[in-house]
Amino acid sequence: MGRTPPTVRSPRLVQGVEFAVLRRRAMHTWTSRRGRVFAIDVPFFGRSVVVSDPAVVRSICAADPQRLVNVRPNMSNLFGSGSIFALDGAAHHERRRVLAPALRGHRLAACEQIIERETLRECATWPDGVEFATLRPMSRITLNVILRIVFGDAPDEIAALRRLVPPFMRLGQVLAFAPAPPPWIRGCTPWRRLDAFRADFDRIVTTLVDKARADPRCAERTDILSLLLRCGRCEGLAALSDELLTLIGAGYETTAAALAWTFERLRRHPDVLADLVREVDDGGAALRRAAVFEVLRSRTVLDVAGRRVEGPTIDLGGWQVSRHRTVLIRIADLHEDPENFTDPGAFDPHRFLGVKPAAPTWLAFGGGTRRCLGADFAITEMDVVLRTVLRHVRIHTDDAADEKSRFHGVTNAPKRGGRIVVDHRTEPSWPPT
Repeated sequence: MGRTPPTVRSPRLVQGVEFAVLRRRAMHTWTSRRGRVFAIDVPFFGRSVVVSDPAVVRSICAADPQRLVNVRPNMSNLFGSGSIFALDGAAHHERRRVLAPALRGHRLAACEQIIERETLRECATWPDGVEFATLRPMSRITLNVILRIVFGDAPDEIAALRRLVPPFMRLGQVLAFAPAPPPWIRGCTPWRRLDAFRADFDRIVTTLVDKARADPRCAERTDILSLLLRCGRCEGLAALSDELLTLIGAGYETTAAALAWTFERLRRHPDVLADLVREVDDGGAALRRAAVFEVLRSRTVLDVAGRRVEGPTIDLGGWQVSRHRTVLIRIADLHEDPENFTDPGAFDPHRFLGVKPAAPTWLAFGGGTRRCLGADFAITEMDVVLRTVLRHVRIHTDDAADEKSRFHGVTNAPKRGGRIVVDHRTEPSWPPT
């Protein structure tokens, strides 16, 4: 029989505030006092076990997915019951099997041209010699890319979604883990606006579905909408819309935040930047890919991954966790642990040269059966955006203080938006609008 994790004893409301608002500081305090496995009791997630011990994390990643299901509440509160976030067991496995080919392998090579084109289009608007925040430009790039990959060539509808999705996701991140109010007062709360956004999204998706079904070349199309229509795995239009919203919502903001952190880091590390520019000019890629891994380690965008114990009590690495308890893996603490990474506070891409980071110590995309489906796609997108930017603009470096992190409800992004100053290196032939 495993041990019972030690418990944080402060009042539930106090723990909830610390977890939601002062999470990093609270986690450091709790870990120093209770160890790398301890229990808390917070609103929404309830009685939970927090883990930053690699051995226990390994057991979580390897656990039977029927006994350790997705955390509740989760992002299906925002994306809908047809989202992969709402599925467990065989249904979750089948959905992953259907979606995985669209985001891996040879399809990634086909996406590179789209990513490069959108990056060049955005770079063309950047001012020379004037400081600006990169978070919004990166969000525009990643949103445009994921919309093209999901829906293909649909300029009118994509333009409408380009306007709709950002405010929808900004509000949705705030409300995603909060319990929805009863219907009789929902219309007097922020959920009313969220419902309006969702209705607009569903109308646009309905139009796109009708057009795809009427397209005589639908069987030849490579966009994800056509793939899902051909395989028929989403039960009805509502479930299909849920999954498409999931792919868009999960596929652009996290990567945009990681890219903004990338430029925030390079501004403050001239030696790394110089090495990356030389590599780009020489046609290389190894250090750039290592830099992507190091950004995702040192500036963790999603700092917690959650599961929920289903069925009887489960033993995780020698710790006994009761039924219906939430298990929260502290990704940020794993990434900052000196036992996992030498000098973890340093930004050193060379630590990943020739080394592919993996669980249980590197969990930028989670682990186990619920590892992010879009991990390979996100890494490729970051790599292509960084390569394209370094080819065409010169980033100024200085000794500016590190930007602090700001929590946006789901993601952690640079507080000042990842600000940089650039000059254009070349006068490229910008793609047509």
